[in-house]
Amino acid sequence: MSTRQRASLEEVHHSVSVKHKSWLRRLFAFVGPAYLVSVGYMDPGNWATDIEGGARFGYTLIWVLLMSNWMAILLQTLSARLGIVTGRDLAQGCRAEYPPVINFILWILCEIAIAACDLAEVLGTIIGLKLLFGLPLIWGCLVTVFDTFLLLYIQRFGMRKMEAFIVMLVATIGSCFIIEIFLAKPDWGGIASGFIPHLEPGALYVAIGMLGATVMPHNLYLHSALVQTRRVSHLGDEKATACWYNFIDSAVALNAAFFVNAAILIMAAATFWTQGIVVNEIEQAHGMLETLLGSSIAPTAFGLALLCAGQSSTLTGTLAGQIVMEGFVHIRLSPWLRRLITRSLALIPAASAILIFGEQASYQLLILSQVILSLQLPFAIIPLIHFTSEKSKMGGFASPGWVKAVSWGVAAIIVALNGKLVFDAVLEWASAGGWLSVLTIGVIVPIVVFCLAILFWITVMPWIRGGRAWIREDHNIAEQVLGEIKHETYNHIGVALEREPHDSQVLSRAVTMARRESARLTLIHVVDTPQTQVYGEQAYGHHAEDDQTYLDELARELEASGLSVGAILRYGNPVDEIVKAAKEEELDMLILGSHGHRWMGDLLWGQTVDPVRHALTIPVMVVRAQETALTT
Repeated sequence: MSTRQRASLEEVHHSVSVKHKSWLRRLFAFVGPAYLVSVGYMDPGNWATDIEGGARFGYTLIWVLLMSNWMAILLQTLSARLGIVTGRDLAQGCRAEYPPVINFILWILCEIAIAACDLAEVLGTIIGLKLLFGLPLIWGCLVTVFDTFLLLYIQRFGMRKMEAFIVMLVATIGSCFIIEIFLAKPDWGGIASGFIPHLEPGALYVAIGMLGATVMPHNLYLHSALVQTRRVSHLGDEKATACWYNFIDSAVALNAAFFVNAAILIMAAATFWTQGIVVNEIEQAHGMLETLLGSSIAPTAFGLALLCAGQSSTLTGTLAGQIVMEGFVHIRLSPWLRRLITRSLALIPAASAILIFGEQASYQLLILSQVILSLQLPFAIIPLIHFTSEKSKMGGFASPGWVKAVSWGVAAIIVALNGKLVFDAVLEWASAGGWLSVLTIGVIVPIVVFCLAILFWITVMPWIRGGRAWIREDHNIAEQVLGEIKHETYNHIGVALEREPHDSQVLSRAVTMARRESARLTLIHVVDTPQTQVYGEQAYGHHAEDDQTYLDELARELEASGLSVGAILRYGNPVDEIVKAAKEEELDMLILGSHGHRWMGDLLWGQTVDPVRHALTIPVMVVRAQETALTT
């Protein structure tokens, strides 16, 4: 294989054009990646945690969904920016940043998370098939082996067609739950109080499951790759535009996912919690809907939405698996083989649990899968925050201070909640006695300590050694230069004039620039007679009066042509006065003329251009005859 860095999702990389004159059409060209990501935020695993939360604790955990949604928007936005700016997905970034051993461990942890996610998708699909068609769960397991290949076939039609298919499924899910809420008639006052943060006893496990179901680790890898399907120029301006449109895409798509999750929780609270019914499985929830709501539409909508959720999240799980395998360890498998392996890893525990413990075990498996996802979150979030905070990697797109503070606050909350969950579980198992205590102390505790050590290393090491740039394997310096190019606007342009005929050439450049930028022009002239060099403005005489008349006439005529123009007359040394005027007027650009003197000419007539240019930090345009040079 070539040493050149493979493009993320190479078969669809830069396959979607975003070059449209209309901003609306351009926005729609960028819409799509976040919707593929959003299906992971409304997959069957979310259903289990949302139904559990609503049925057991009423409306009180809505704030957990809202907080999780805000976290998701922030983290998915960072993920999209990483992919757009660096041209690497999160897995490729980890490979470039960490030693092989750390990368291998992160890859295994991520694969466990993807398998847990796929477990939720499998269970959602087979439960949906049973609810709609009465198909036993164990037979549904066999169906799910083949349904994934149907979705892979859809992928052959191109990225936009696949995105349209996913959006259709998402719209179906949302429509079904609009019907559910309409039929359930929830307590809107109780819903409003649910946005006030508090946890009832026993709610932590469910809350963490909801967090893991909402902020999903593999989605961070997925989003950083999907945004690269858009053909965005390496110019800094184009990247900035792409980042903005992808933020809009993420905000809209993830708020739609929040609506679905909140609708599930509200439906469960309004239907089951108000009746004091404990829900232990999704089929139980489905079976009671018709009785409690008095409509056969409710259970049908519920089953259809569940089936759509399982199918849509199946495809994104496939893509995420491909991304992390190629990014972390450079292993590239055919999509069908990759999907078959991932699906098998999910089917084995699902089928085993159903055969051994019965169909009621599927619900607890769904809850467990979401807790596993939550436990893996820090291993994806912390590298993402580090990468997007470092100027050595992101340049001018590095996260500002307030974004860093909020991001690390989010990471701290997630780590603290997960730490609490793990500590309580380990303590309970260790004190249970028998073989469970031996297994916990001998196996689980060392694994937990090892994972904590890895987490500590990836958190602290970048602060110790400092940020470092990722060296591209193809050494493409041109791309790096293009990435730093940004469009600059000039609102206030200064023009240094000498009251000489060649001022026309300087003004020609200035007027052209001012019209193009819709900028204000300020005409500057320095009276530099021997008297003014000594006495300054006190030496005002006929010469200065003529200079003032000259500036006023120019300003009047230019204003009549539609420009905004001011005039400044100064006295003394031209270099000092031009520099002072530029700073006092807060100019964005200065334009001045050059005689082209050299050697003895500089001694006889003086030198203005270089001293002025070196004394200012704004761009200086130097006009000589018909030539123009721009220096900064």
